[in-house]
Amino acid sequence: MTEQTSSVEDAAATPVEDATMTPVEDGTTTPVEDGTTTPVEDGTTTPVEAPVALPPAPEEAPAAAAPEAVPAVVDPEVPSTAVAPEVPPAPVRKDRRVLRALLRWTAATVVFAAVGTSVAYGITRMDRTDVPGLATESDGRWDYPTITRPPLPSGSPRPLAESNRTGTHYADLRRLVLPAPKGAHVDAALRGTDGWLATKTFLAEYATRDDRETVGQQLTDHGLRHIAARGWTTPDGTHTRIYLLQFDSVVVADEVNSPGLTSYSAPLYALRGAERTMADDRFPDRAAVDDVIRHAYDEVKPYGAEQVRQAYLSAGDTLALVVQSRKGAAKAVPFQQTVVLQSQLLG
Repeated sequence: MTEQTSSVEDAAATPVEDATMTPVEDGTTTPVEDGTTTPVEDGTTTPVEAPVALPPAPEEAPAAAAPEAVPAVVDPEVPSTAVAPEVPPAPVRKDRRVLRALLRWTAATVVFAAVGTSVAYGITRMDRTDVPGLATESDGRWDYPTITRPPLPSGSPRPLAESNRTGTHYADLRRLVLPAPKGAHVDAALRGTDGWLATKTFLAEYATRDDRETVGQQLTDHGLRHIAARGWTTPDGTHTRIYLLQFDSVVVADEVNSPGLTSYSAPLYALRGAERTMADDRFPDRAAVDDVIRHAYDEVKPYGAEQVRQAYLSAGDTLALVVQSRKGAAKAVPFQQTVVLQSQLLG
């Protein structure tokens, strides 16, 4: 299944995969080193003797005399590779201006390169929908609220824990039914009395009277304790119904599931509007929830007034039936999302 929009905290829905992030790098800044200048050990300068000016030759006019190069004064503290500037000083000032300009442009180039690199890195770290112009259309998943498993009584194990030999759901079963997604209209007929649904309301899902009687007898024979349910209709017209049937142990629930109600290729009893149904081979294997047995089915074409999708889930002492129907065609993604989230809640 495609990964679900609502994730479930330890609740698996929503999974609840209960509902199913990357650690943030350390945001602390590295201390900046002290920016003060380091004093020079010997701040004194070695005095330089000024060269003695030579008088102009008698045969030449002073104005026409060419300036002589000032010999470099060797300072014992200066490395031998240092070269004293030539006279006149004007060309030196020009060279320094060029050097400073070159350094400024080099620094600017480095800064722009660093900024460009960081921007590119930032974009690669963003989700596609966070980049303007690259957002993708929704794949059809519904917007479920945050889903969490209800608390267990003190000292009680999870239903699928090794220590729970009977697979008992100690949490209130009514709180294990998947909530409706945002924007959906809740079906009041499935609220029942105090959250418990009458068995005959559940049996109304089956197509024929004989099937309803047969399934009803199975439930009685296996000691059905109670049924919790919820239903809703989304704006696109998809009608969802979820039923949770609780028995005394995992052994009993498994027996009702198979061979009681399901087989590998098709359900044993047809639901209303889905007389011809087969196994849904397109349900992703990676969407399986550990220790929850799933049988998903899809109606065979040509559909009737609606396409019907259904899945039986066996988890511990509880058997669930998830049904979705829609005029024309029932979309696969929200069906898979709903099944996985409900599986996670029961796990």
